[in-house]
Amino acid sequence: MKNPVIVDAIRSPMARAKPDGALAQLHPVDLLSQVLQQLVERNKIDPGSVDDVICGCVSQSGEQANTPGRLAWLAAGLPMHVPSTTIDRKCGSSQQAVHFAAQAIMAGVQDIVIACGVESMSRVPMGSSRMGKNTTGARFDALYAPGLVGQGVSADLVAAKWGLGRTELDAYAARSHQRAHAAQAGGGFAREIVGMDTPAGRVAQDETIRAGTTVEKLAGLKAVFETEELSARFPQIQWNTTAGNASQMTDGAAAMLIMSEERALQLGLTPRARFVAFDVVGDDPLYMLTAPIPATQRVLAKARMKLDDIHHYEINEAFASVPMAWQKELKADGERLNPRGGAIALGHPLGASGIRLMTTMLHALEDSGQRYGLQSMCEAGGMANATIIERL
Repeated sequence: MKNPVIVDAIRSPMARAKPDGALAQLHPVDLLSQVLQQLVERNKIDPGSVDDVICGCVSQSGEQANTPGRLAWLAAGLPMHVPSTTIDRKCGSSQQAVHFAAQAIMAGVQDIVIACGVESMSRVPMGSSRMGKNTTGARFDALYAPGLVGQGVSADLVAAKWGLGRTELDAYAARSHQRAHAAQAGGGFAREIVGMDTPAGRVAQDETIRAGTTVEKLAGLKAVFETEELSARFPQIQWNTTAGNASQMTDGAAAMLIMSEERALQLGLTPRARFVAFDVVGDDPLYMLTAPIPATQRVLAKARMKLDDIHHYEINEAFASVPMAWQKELKADGERLNPRGGAIALGHPLGASGIRLMTTMLHALEDSGQRYGLQSMCEAGGMANATIIERL
């Protein structure tokens, strides 16, 4: 069995998903194409030797409807014989793309695969692919509906179940911004970010980080998911989820060059990390956001490791209650959890987030000299991917 390794991992700056956001003027294909082009150029690989491009993208409608990885590859002027496919495992789409890339190499089917992800949430709004239709069907509805709720309500259910109050959630959110700001100011993101050319000029830095965020400022924000009907149905909920302690809607793209170790060495490239174990699991679709807990337990068991063996935990901050419940349930060290901030500060460009997190984790491991990193992400429908990597 071949050993897949990470040769490189890069991302675009993270930009607010607003009409005046730094990347809003870029078509998602043009956004991703710049990331792919720079990944190929900086590693000096023959782009014709790439076996596949696996692209995570969640809202596959409008400008993201037409196999964005394929179009972005061609838009970068890269060889037309290289194929691409699009993966949708919701927020974990590009993390799943990484898994599929590594698994193809392990199987001996391919030697060089690029996993990538893109989401332009300013141009293709979240949920737009549903077009107002019932997307579940009568058989699913008979089993689960109307029992299920939106993710924001699930975030409040998770907070209630794990006893997480408003002050704790806001303190976590403020810390995410503080940690991200410290990483940005110290050059921690410099190696992982590649600049984007836009009609308004060059964008080379995240615009989502709010250095002045405090618990006091966050306390003034209104809870956004409370209704009379839901309050009657879930009397245990305190309704503490706000725009300030949830992830930011964001535009962004990221890409990872994955090879068999043998091919990387043949090409004179230095493997930066290997995959220790990966897994994906489903959990309760009502709570929806809790699957990183069993996913972590399963991937650790596969790796025959304990959580304390891991030096860096990257748990996606879809809502503050998600990593906080994970930390509380698994008794994890908070200093190792999202040490460079997470999606509350850096944003959550759905299809790109899996590789964005892993890119940040890889660079943090290299900068700190630490060895093992674990990543997990909650995904709509109550799923989660989990990955353990080892810095080489």
